[in-house]
Amino acid sequence: MGKLDGKVAIITGGEGSIGMATARALVAEGARVFLAGISEPDLKSGAAELGEGAAAWQVTDVTDSAQVKAAVSAAITRFGRLDIVVANAGVTGTAAPIADYPEDDFDHVLAVHVRGAFLLCKHSAPHLERGASVIITSSVVGLTAAPAIAGYSTAKHAQVGLMRTMAAELAPRGIRVNTIHPGPVGNAFQHRVEVTATGLDEAAAQRVFDGLIPLARHAQPAEIARSMLFLASDDSSFMTGATLAVDGGMSS
Repeated sequence: MGKLDGKVAIITGGEGSIGMATARALVAEGARVFLAGISEPDLKSGAAELGEGAAAWQVTDVTDSAQVKAAVSAAITRFGRLDIVVANAGVTGTAAPIADYPEDDFDHVLAVHVRGAFLLCKHSAPHLERGASVIITSSVVGLTAAPAIAGYSTAKHAQVGLMRTMAAELAPRGIRVNTIHPGPVGNAFQHRVEVTATGLDEAAAQRVFDGLIPLARHAQPAEIARSMLFLASDDSSFMTGATLAVDGGMSS
């Protein structure tokens, strides 16, 4: 028997590397997953990889309330319930000093990360039963900060506030809410962040970031997914309102 037999999860940003790695980890433990994201080809191929009986998908803009509500409804219609909510959609944003930071970019980054997580939680919460788990993907910079990333860092800190509010609100129903805080991950999203932040080519930028990580390497998506599985399962049954750092020691 798997740790998640009979459970159903919805994952936004489901077509990305962390989203898909998380989906694989959950399905391997018996869950069925609903992938929500903006790339139809990647969602379709991701669900096909996981298997028709184990996965479904829907194109979803997480900043659009009606689309998020429709995705939650579609997940429940397809699989009959909802037990695990993973708010994982994200964008990188601009790297610029605060005085030069583009206002429209700041608004967009907060819309995807903060409004997107809020909408997923808002529309999922009424359907969750005792024992359900909500996970919001924040970042190491949701625990720390760095120059020139006002949009991204502000959004990632704001997700912690959302999580703590929900954790207090949903605890009487036996529903757990936590944030996960990955450090640099070896994926295309992180490579874009590093190139933008340093102005270097991808390989050189990665070496710079490796030097900032006490474990001296980037994480693999599967390593983040194992921590997602921990938060989704009863292995973390007495954890709520927590910030779980999976960052190679960067926030220590």
